[in-house]
Amino acid sequence: MNRSTQRRRWRPPAGLACIAILVSFGCARSAHAQTDRAKALELPTVEVIGTTLLPGLGTSIREVPANVQVFTQRDLARQRQGNLAEYLEQNATSLTVNAAQGNPFQPEVSFRGFTASPLLGVPQGLSVFQDGVRINEPFGDVVNWDLIPQSAIASIQLIPGSNPAFGLNTLGGALAVYTKSGSDNPGGSVQITTGSFGRRAVEFEHGGKQGAWDYFFTGNLLRDRGWADHNPSRVGQFFGKVGYQDKDTDLDLSLTAADNTLEGTQTLPASLSGNIRQAYTYPDKSRNKLALLTLKGSHFINDDWLLGGNLYYRDYRNASVSSNVNNDFGAVDPGAGKVSNVQAINDRSSINQGSDGLGLQLTYLGNLAGSKNQLVIGASADLGRARFTQEAQPAQFTPSRGTQAVGDYAQDTDAATRNRYYGVFVTDTLSIDARWSLTLSGRYNLARIAIEDRSGSAPELNGRHTFSRFNPAAGLTFNPTPVLTFYGTYNEGMRAPTPIELTCADPADPCKLPNNFLSDPPLRKVVSRNMELGARGKLGAATTWSAAVYRTRLSDDIQFISSQGAGSNTGYFQNVGETKRQGLELAGSSKFGVVALTARYSYIDATYQSAFLENSPANSTADASGSIAIKPGNRLPGIPRHNLKLRVDYDATDRLSVAANLLHSSATYARGDENNLDARGKVPGYTVVNLDGRLKVNAAVDIIGRVNNLLDREYANFGLLGRNVFTGPNRSFDPAGAVDEQFRGYGTPRGVWIGVRYSWL
Repeated sequence: MNRSTQRRRWRPPAGLACIAILVSFGCARSAHAQTDRAKALELPTVEVIGTTLLPGLGTSIREVPANVQVFTQRDLARQRQGNLAEYLEQNATSLTVNAAQGNPFQPEVSFRGFTASPLLGVPQGLSVFQDGVRINEPFGDVVNWDLIPQSAIASIQLIPGSNPAFGLNTLGGALAVYTKSGSDNPGGSVQITTGSFGRRAVEFEHGGKQGAWDYFFTGNLLRDRGWADHNPSRVGQFFGKVGYQDKDTDLDLSLTAADNTLEGTQTLPASLSGNIRQAYTYPDKSRNKLALLTLKGSHFINDDWLLGGNLYYRDYRNASVSSNVNNDFGAVDPGAGKVSNVQAINDRSSINQGSDGLGLQLTYLGNLAGSKNQLVIGASADLGRARFTQEAQPAQFTPSRGTQAVGDYAQDTDAATRNRYYGVFVTDTLSIDARWSLTLSGRYNLARIAIEDRSGSAPELNGRHTFSRFNPAAGLTFNPTPVLTFYGTYNEGMRAPTPIELTCADPADPCKLPNNFLSDPPLRKVVSRNMELGARGKLGAATTWSAAVYRTRLSDDIQFISSQGAGSNTGYFQNVGETKRQGLELAGSSKFGVVALTARYSYIDATYQSAFLENSPANSTADASGSIAIKPGNRLPGIPRHNLKLRVDYDATDRLSVAANLLHSSATYARGDENNLDARGKVPGYTVVNLDGRLKVNAAVDIIGRVNNLLDREYANFGLLGRNVFTGPNRSFDPAGAVDEQFRGYGTPRGVWIGVRYSWL
């Protein structure tokens, strides 16, 4: 592929996140440079992978030493799932989703055994980006999936391994979401959807181009009462982008905004499985508000040099109220000098987080020893800050297990944190000859974290922490034919402990997530070492396939050690030594006339490699102190060993298409069963079938339908061990008769939705 062709085929992470700082200056241009090179960067294609976050030329897929998965806006539009995580669950290899939060817009996503979760206390191992902006929140590296507007997505790239170019927290992989632009999406549409669980949704989008300027905007409003009791959702999202483009320069300014109110249902003890729609306790309500402003730019200096940059500002605010059993019920209250009869605690918290950052990147296309070479040098800075407050209120349980306040809120915590993440990186891809390519890269990360007490009553909370490391990577690809690639790679990554982990790391002073920060011993950074071998190719014009084997080892992995069992949010963070994830990935797709088939299988073996003690009194093998011993070889909870995804698309006519997805996941161990010995066994595996279809009424009108969980299977995709205190008459509060059980998070029952979409040019 010659250089100019490569530029025309590349579709950059349109608007690659962060506000792009572009340095524009005049320079000589050859006759070849008179083509609209910047416009070429906006052309849609999946042939080139964005192997760095900043605007650049990307890397041809045949030279990428990893089992990268790419999904386009056409793929998302064909299936029309309710949100991004739902689409990934049904289509991405080695990716699973669980219902730990009890709300479909706030799932916990796991890829190759590494997690991107909205739940504080879950060790995060995936970095997630929207247009190059790292959207793991500064406070706990959590990912709020409800803040990503699905209607704005142009493409998704799921890049496995510890690619150092993606910076901190890229232990198991990076998920890069790129947004639409007006130059690629002229015209517009409005879609109205209704169906099960009282869901009503309106989605709109419109884009266009005027001369050198283009624009695109989209938004959606969704309301539903939820499939379970006390489980409604209100989602409001907006995305807008304005772009400027001439033959050498490309600029995009975009705004993402969201205002969502989500209520979840907690996991249920197995004894309550006769009615999975009930809530264990309630309310559990969270409101997320976001404003994200990004600017990115790129400028061709000449045929061989491209300068890119970005800049962003992100403001995220969360306010939540959660109901919890008072674990001190019946104990002597030291303040009052009498036995506490408070059954419940309402926790009210507020987390205001702001972050901004910038980056610059220089790409050079030139020859090295007579061979084609692409060199990228860059630097980035991500600056985050958070203000956290927590209040607690005494309450009693109603007959339906709701909480009723019996006192006022009292402040528990008022703290501020600051993150300063800096990085410099270099990556070089050398085409040794027409068949062999070598990629070498490295990144130096520096993380500075400061914690400050704002209440004036806990000066011991104040502290500063610094972590740094150079992470290398090397990869080799071999292309014996134009349609066959073999590759091998080794890379390393680093995750710095988050502020919430650093302030909650002392076994003698357990914390209550997310409140009660303490001054604790510092944690060590987590280091990943990843190896992968694989192959991919095409058979004829209609069949593609891929296969990969990998192994990732973590040193000084961090885990939340619950002081009162897995069902409690009270505990501390601890380095637990080494863990390992290794596995196999197989995928293939083919088309036979009007029928298309896709199959994806993954095997994941995720194990502890070091011995340590976990507190899990609900585990049937716990000793008198409630501890269990984890040994090397014990499997990590919550990660299915086998996962299979099948999809069949049938184009019945030019106007009618229908499809079916089958999703199978094997059994998993519950959290709290890290020693794999609890007598209750595993959370059972499950198989779910989903349908989707589209009828084109005319050139402007489409009717869209979805059926999730067609066979209405009752299944759980999450489990933990805990103590059920509602064992009295009619499931009333009875801590004296509490029993240890396996609690489960259940998947959504059958749901049917239909929508009408009107489009125009």
